[in-house]
Amino acid sequence: MTRRLDYRTTSPDALAAMMSVERHARSSGLETTLVELVKTRASQINGCAYCLDMHTKDARAAGESEQRLYTLAVWRETPFFSDRERAALAWTEAVTRIADGGVPDALYRSVREQFSEKELVDLTMAIIAINGWNRLAISFGAEAGSYQPAHS
Repeated sequence: MTRRLDYRTTSPDALAAMMSVERHARSSGLETTLVELVKTRASQINGCAYCLDMHTKDARAAGESEQRLYTLAVWRETPFFSDRERAALAWTEAVTRIADGGVPDALYRSVREQFSEKELVDLTMAIIAINGWNRLAISFGAEAGSYQPAHS
């Protein structure tokens, strides 16, 4: 993909708004690896190469295993994810694909078994953030490959 424009410098106020949501998601208290799995899964669904590159690198830097990253797209078929992670991934898929039928009550009830109300709002904000970043990166042609984690 070829970069169309740099949304970061073109509209600093828009970037500041997105960064506010991002900061909340990162400081919410949710496990770093859980948030990175969610961001990676949403980016897989949305087909965002830039964000996939970024969040798989961030996940590895946070201690995530290659095996789990390689099998994330088929998480239901593997034994590698905890019940809490499975709930977060199912929620991520429903929220990301919300136009395909909303978020079913049964899913909400099962996710609430793993997450407090606050955690679920915070998880949803992380999903909203990555879906927004995916849309910015895809729309404006962010190029994958050059990102390096700050803590590597």
